[in-house]
Amino acid sequence: MKISYWEYQTWLSELDYCIIGSGITGISCALELREKEPQARILILEKGSFPQGASTKNAGFACFGSLTEILDDLKTHSEEEVRDLVTRRWNGIRMLRDRLGDRAIGYEGLGGYELFQESESGETSRYLDKINYINALLKPVFGANPFKIVPNTFGFKGVLPQLVYNPFEGQIDTGNMMNALLSKAGEKGVHILNGVSLHEFEDCPSGVFLQTSIGELSCRKLLLATNGFAGQQTELPVSPARAQVLVTTPVVNLPFRGAFHLDKGYYYFRNIGNRVLFGGGRNLDKAGETTTEFGQTELIQSQLEKLLREVILPDTTYEISHRWSGIMGVGSQKKPILRKLSDNVSCGVRLGGMGVAIGSQVGAELAQLGMQH
Repeated sequence: MKISYWEYQTWLSELDYCIIGSGITGISCALELREKEPQARILILEKGSFPQGASTKNAGFACFGSLTEILDDLKTHSEEEVRDLVTRRWNGIRMLRDRLGDRAIGYEGLGGYELFQESESGETSRYLDKINYINALLKPVFGANPFKIVPNTFGFKGVLPQLVYNPFEGQIDTGNMMNALLSKAGEKGVHILNGVSLHEFEDCPSGVFLQTSIGELSCRKLLLATNGFAGQQTELPVSPARAQVLVTTPVVNLPFRGAFHLDKGYYYFRNIGNRVLFGGGRNLDKAGETTTEFGQTELIQSQLEKLLREVILPDTTYEISHRWSGIMGVGSQKKPILRKLSDNVSCGVRLGGMGVAIGSQVGAELAQLGMQH
């Protein structure tokens, strides 16, 4: 593609910062840079028509981790590390809300619940016995106990009569949230080019040179905010993790509102008005879902439909109206990778399926890395 003089002068010349990825992390990074360096020329390159990956494809959970997920994390992380993870998620959610406002992102603080299937009754008692321990660990983060046991009053079938509830979880309108971020970036003079892929880059004494789908570009600093796609550009320990999601048609007299978790967070559902969003099942085929390819599989979709029909909405009439998938970035550790790869190249990736919660803070920290000399 030949770039015109006008295109080059307006968007591509004398770039101070080039950010790869226009999701929550990338735009948050750009906004932080703009606040600290009002005169900087900032460009975001995005390979998709929408922010590729998960920022416009997530389930809209403003969450910090279910009881069983946190207990599972304690098998591979220290208590301090787990508390730090939850703190980062909680602070990140508040940062997103403060930046955009609850109305703009459709935030609803409806709380979160965890269900346990009857087949898990033996294992569940061990989890419930740990509530006091986890509450003591996390009370300093929230200023109150985050978890308590409540009865199942929602009509779910095949689950134990006890649910775990936390009042600090909420949900957002993902589309409105990203639209608000994109609008704010535009207001602040941050240029975003969609449909542009980064092929390779080289950090040289005179700047960073990028080979892209529209030709060669250069910038003073390059910042990678590509999360699950980071492995395509670097050798960082980031694995893509596809998450499949479906949404129902409106359900008459939907008996629940809020965010719900099942099977250590591998399944999750919530209301969108009177619709139900249901996603997960990656644990059924972790190898197959370790991919950067979008799409659905019969194995996972059929299990989502089965749980929806038998557990979540038994004896209810509805149809499936939407199906899609998003790509997360995961690894052996839940802590995101914030690192300088060279003098003028930095990354903020591997958000561990918690992009809504931590994307704003990771973006701000990535900007701080990029501004270092």
